[in-house]
Amino acid sequence: MSVLLDHLPELWQGLVVTFQLTAGSFAGAAVLGVLICALRVSPVGVLRALGTAYVETFQNLPLLVLLVLAFFGLPEIGIKAGLLETAIVVIAVYEGAYVGEALRSGVNSVSKGQGEAARAIGLTFGQSLRHVILPQALRTVVQPLGNIFIMTTMNTALAAAVGVVDLTAAANRVNLTEAQPIPIFVGAGVAYALIAAVAGFVTGRLERRLVILR
Repeated sequence: MSVLLDHLPELWQGLVVTFQLTAGSFAGAAVLGVLICALRVSPVGVLRALGTAYVETFQNLPLLVLLVLAFFGLPEIGIKAGLLETAIVVIAVYEGAYVGEALRSGVNSVSKGQGEAARAIGLTFGQSLRHVILPQALRTVVQPLGNIFIMTTMNTALAAAVGVVDLTAAANRVNLTEAQPIPIFVGAGVAYALIAAVAGFVTGRLERRLVILR
């Protein structure tokens, strides 16, 4: 325990970076997920194919491979950005495929009569999706989205492999100095577990509240 207290500033800074990675990546994934969901349920075949290609591509590639390609490949073609910003974009692009699929499952759970009623009153596909379908779909996928948030949090640890000093990297640096891996990495693991527990609690409460309001 004393080793954690002695290096609390470094570990805390790493935890802050983990929060930044998680918040930025999940926000980006949410925006991309809505777009991918719209493509996947579009009445236009080409758009559906694009959405399917995106999901199939990023769900079948390891995130670490994408991070390595972005960090070491993009500068070779003249695209340069900060470590944190690059990691956020890559993780968001990766997680966007999962958010899109979660939202699509919610859209499929909405009665077809809702869409037919929206078209009957003159709403376009985009308007129907925005004002009628997605608000109802979101109520059914609160828990899956919460799980994706937790998965995003855990996946941010991979950014340490390409130089981002998050909680995992900070713990590793402290361990290189102190050579006490058990308390250091157990402490980091507890921090990740607490984030997951809080996220699970919040999404559970939201899910119950939205079910009552339906």
